[in-house]
Amino acid sequence: MKKIISAVLISSMFFTSAAFADPVFEGHAEYSDQYKQEATELFTGEVEHLERKDIINMTVSQVLDGSINMEGDEFFAEVTNEVSGDKGVIIPKGTIAHGKITHSGDPKRMGRDAWLELSFDYLVTPDGREIPIEGKMTTRLHPAVETTKILVQDVGYTVAGGAVGGLVALNWLGLEAAIASQGYTLAGGAAVGGVIGLGMALMRKGNEVLIAPGDEIRVKINTTVPLPVYKDTALKQHEIFYPGLDISISNIEHEEDPFGELNTITITVLISNMSDKDFSGLDMALVNDYNKVFRPSIFGDTKMMFRKINSGDKILGNISFTVDNVNRSFWLAFFDRRSGTAVTKISLDNAYRKLPEKQKKKNIKKARRKTNFKKEPDLLDDI
Repeated sequence: MKKIISAVLISSMFFTSAAFADPVFEGHAEYSDQYKQEATELFTGEVEHLERKDIINMTVSQVLDGSINMEGDEFFAEVTNEVSGDKGVIIPKGTIAHGKITHSGDPKRMGRDAWLELSFDYLVTPDGREIPIEGKMTTRLHPAVETTKILVQDVGYTVAGGAVGGLVALNWLGLEAAIASQGYTLAGGAAVGGVIGLGMALMRKGNEVLIAPGDEIRVKINTTVPLPVYKDTALKQHEIFYPGLDISISNIEHEEDPFGELNTITITVLISNMSDKDFSGLDMALVNDYNKVFRPSIFGDTKMMFRKINSGDKILGNISFTVDNVNRSFWLAFFDRRSGTAVTKISLDNAYRKLPEKQKKKNIKKARRKTNFKKEPDLLDDI
């Protein structure tokens, strides 16, 4: 009897524990028809490789300040130029990169600037794919280049100091003393000035580093990654058209304003207005992907700014716009004067893809030349 009762208790405990145990699910993963359809719409079926030592141009999404940010801080950057292989685009503009500050250096005496070293571990494409990469970027100069730069600056300080010393000696002792001493007073003054200048050079501290949105950073890839090739239709930005108003953009040039800032976009546009509306150059604007509107600029080409574009007109010309960041996505918009709404929006990204490689490289070169990652001194710091 005891054996029977024991068997019943053991059986009941087994079934009770089994009933309250975590359920075990069995299954498998597979590609859905929806995924296959999306892949068919986006990609050509070809594969290219992002190679080691390839360079990706990006801009950061927030300010990286060497005096504030620390090693380990995370940030995001955005790809500003499409990366293409022989078969087509593999990384579209607008792809987001995840980065981290891995090393940093403070400004030193003798004019040595601060520096930041950044690393990147993955990309997120506009279609939602996450791509693991290994990329690096640094603002630190090569030691040989940095030494040359410091040497040139220090010679400048020393020569300037010598010149000032000679002038002080001339003012204090007079031209007659200089003649009587056969110029030794000037030489002595120049020597003292040179010592002062050298002291200034030795004491001079380098600049803090600052990377701001709009500054181009060039990220070198350290891995080889196979990537699918996008179809041209998958990369096209949405546009709005008005019946009878045909807009064709044949050139897009990034230019500096009179103050040396690379913030002007000049476009060459052919306008055929066979619509029922009249426009003028002041009805045109650039609209970015944040819906911020930029009107024609007086600092660029102004020939079309005050020109009327009546129904039946066909006009070819240039028009310039001053923007906050030339690397963003923009649309050329025509606004209806009565309603204030945009009746036409033509994508500059779509037009840019058709530009000659020579013009694209020219714009990239300008962006690269204007980036020095130096933080301008704040005048309030000295108060």
